[in-house]
Amino acid sequence: MRSDFVAKTMADITRAIEQSVFANRYARENGLLQRLDPRGKLASILCLLIITGLSAHLGTLSILYALTLVLAVVSRVPLGFFVKRVWVFIPLFTAMIVLPAVLNIVTPGRPLFTLMTFSSPHSIGPFNIPKTITITVQGALGAAILVLRVATSVSLAVLLILTTEWTRLLKALSVLRVPEMVILVFAMTYRYIDLFLRTVEAMLLARKSRQIGDSNIREEHGWIASRLGVLVGKSYSLSSEVHLAMLSRGWSENPRLMEDFSFGLLDWLWLAFTAGIISLWITFR
Repeated sequence: MRSDFVAKTMADITRAIEQSVFANRYARENGLLQRLDPRGKLASILCLLIITGLSAHLGTLSILYALTLVLAVVSRVPLGFFVKRVWVFIPLFTAMIVLPAVLNIVTPGRPLFTLMTFSSPHSIGPFNIPKTITITVQGALGAAILVLRVATSVSLAVLLILTTEWTRLLKALSVLRVPEMVILVFAMTYRYIDLFLRTVEAMLLARKSRQIGDSNIREEHGWIASRLGVLVGKSYSLSSEVHLAMLSRGWSENPRLMEDFSFGLLDWLWLAFTAGIISLWITFR
């Protein structure tokens, strides 16, 4: 395997682990969202996600996105870290997908900006290319609404994850009547994913330390396939060992979550604030 590929893969694994550590660190801050009961926080953010998905006005979505930035600040999540975590992936990917929709080829409408002009219209298979290709007002508005809707939804989800410890978030899923066994599976997956990331990192480091020179593509693919098989075997073996360990400690197939939640004044104020936002949205949408 080429050394640059190994280095990049190891760097990606390390970043994934660090992101998990950062999320736990921010969840322990004494910010607004961290102080809320996870059940009320989960229910309220789900309501905000619903109205975000149903909103079709740029102004409404802009207000909702601005609200996520304010919540990040009052929850002591660094704004630069929060914005970067949100915009680097899904919203930018969405923008790339909707980019053709801003053109008059896909969305006819009032021209906003002219990109190029041909001597005459063209046809490429079933597509008709007009003489002048422009960005239309209707296309740009539709694309902006979609991108902002995705950015706001991702921001709300990231806020929920960053400001809530994973175990408390899992227990809050009981509000949605999620089966306890499903919650247990989520908990075990989160707990052991870090272990398997480190196992893969150790495999790559062992490969790099024993390799002299570069290998060809066939050898690289063969090594990756063999390591995937080893990882599957390790996963199966570990799951059996963990299950036996649980049985030896009295596991009765009925998971119990030890922490008890309670609503305080701040939780009721937050729910009232969320209800006010929903009421305003219903009134002025």
